[in-house]
This record gives sequence, structure tokens and C-alpha cells, in this order.
Amino acid sequence: MSQENEHVQCLIIGSGPAGYTAAIYAARADLKPIMYTGMQAGGQLTQTTDVENFPGYPQGIMGPEMMEDFRKQAERFGTDIRFGYVSSVDFSSAPHKIVVDEIKTITADTVIIATGATAKWLGLPSEQQYNGFGVSACAVCDGFFFKGQDVAIVGAGDTAAEEATYLAKLCKTVHLLVRRDEFRASKAMVSRVLATPNIIVHYNTETQEILGNGKNVTAVKVVNNKTNEETDIAVEGFFVAIGHKPNTDIFKGQLDMDETGYLLTKPGSTLTNIEGVFACGDVQDMYYRQAVTAAGSGCMAALDAERYLAAKEHPVEA
Repeated sequence: MSQENEHVQCLIIGSGPAGYTAAIYAARADLKPIMYTGMQAGGQLTQTTDVENFPGYPQGIMGPEMMEDFRKQAERFGTDIRFGYVSSVDFSSAPHKIVVDEIKTITADTVIIATGATAKWLGLPSEQQYNGFGVSACAVCDGFFFKGQDVAIVGAGDTAAEEATYLAKLCKTVHLLVRRDEFRASKAMVSRVLATPNIIVHYNTETQEILGNGKNVTAVKVVNNKTNEETDIAVEGFFVAIGHKPNTDIFKGQLDMDETGYLLTKPGSTLTNIEGVFACGDVQDMYYRQAVTAAGSGCMAALDAERYLAAKEHPVEA
């Protein structure tokens, strides 16, 4: 393949709000960034319908359309955007070696990782059928659309408990579906859930199917795993809160990460444990997970990369 050993100043892996924002800043700083989009160009937002909480879009915008705007802006400043995925990395020496699509090798002075995270789903066909039409994996993103309505949320950890209490402020009734006879969430979060009058907790409850009219969600079919009793709960929204998986498998053994696989960055920065490698967006943020915070950290990563390169070019005399 041509350009088998291409060398770049700045390589960006991933193309959600974090990756595109990093590209905009890196391109404007004349780092001539090259971006590999990954298999899902635009990231999680391409699976989102209405985005109403990103500043600058007063009427709201569709997720895929917003990512198209980000892409055009990054390209306008000269980012070389390529469709492809990074299959392996070697950060053991500088410049860093990156293999794309298992065949092309690139060396890079700086690498910005913006590979994001993937929401875990239950794996029901109806879940994908109604994704964006009543089914969501983000209560903060989509709760607003269900104001005054009945919704269900599945999960038993801190995220599920937090999202259930968030939804309770907006929705008429929140049915919290817990698979076991207890929560996995912290005591403080469980107390908050149990103290919220419009949250109904269904223990020992498995989701069997999400029911709808072909356009929108109308109910969820559940089964009690102790009694085998089946019930249809009428709801207009169904939220999945069983966690996210950060897309970090290719970095295992090279970059520091927590026990769930999120990349660890030095506080207040995007610096990883390897010089010249920076992480931004949901790949290192299990707490906020919003498009706007991802974009902000993408800006930070590009500025960190630019400063790193400047310091290498003009070292400060001791």
C-alpha cells in the first residue's frame, strides 16, 4: 500500500465531538492533523435524534447533522479526515507507531485518542427498532422529551439510580427495573431513589420486550424472575442504564486505565502516562458523558499536544 510509513505531527483517533474539536484546534495551530474516524464516523451522536442541549443550536439539531457540521469545520481548516480504524498501537518509543486497518503503518509525534465509549444494551431487537423513538441510553440527553409522561429505566447501579432521580423531576412516573432483589448502587443513591415518591422500583424484574405501535414505545413487557409472572407496564419512554464500555481494548497494557477500562489522565489535563499521547471525550470521562464536555476536552487535548510539540522544539534551558 502507498505511504506505508507515513509520518504525521498529530494523529487523531476517533471522530465524535472530542475528536472533531481536537481537529479544529490542531489544524488552526498548523499541526496538520490526520484523523481516522473509526467504524462509526461521528461517534455515538450519529445514533441520536434530537440534540437540544448543545450551545449554539437554539432550535436543536439532529445528532448526525451536528456531527456533519463538526466534520465540515474540521475539514475547512485542513484536517485530513480518513475513514478507517486503528487496529493496533505501539507507544513504547517515539515517534509512536499506529497501524490502520491492519495494513498501513503511521508514525506520529503526538496522538490524540478520542475513541469514545459504547452504551451497553440489553440486546433486544425491539430496543434497536425503537432507538430514538422512545428508547434511549441517556436520561440527561433525552429525558426532556418525556416531560409529564410515564417511563421505565433498567439498571441497578449508581448511574441507573442517578438517572431515575433525574427523570423523576421531569416525568409523571418512573418504573425502575432491577434484575436482582437489591441494588448495586451506593447506599446514598439507593436512599435517594427510595425517598422519591414517583419512582416505583420493580425488583427481580427482567425486560422481555419493548412494545410499540411501529412508531413509538407504548409499553414494556417484563417478567418476575422469581414468580415467572409476566406484566406489561404502559410507558412512553424506555431508558437503558446498564453502563458504558470505553473503546480502549487496543490500548491495554500501554496506557493506564481504571478497572472498567476508562483511560486515566492527569488531573486538569488530557495527558496520559505516555508522553505525547493525549485522551479526550468519553474514553476518559465516565462521569459527565455529554457532547459539550467531550468537545471541551477535545480542545484541551489539541492545546496540550501543541504545547508538548512546542516544548520539544524549543526546550527551556535549565
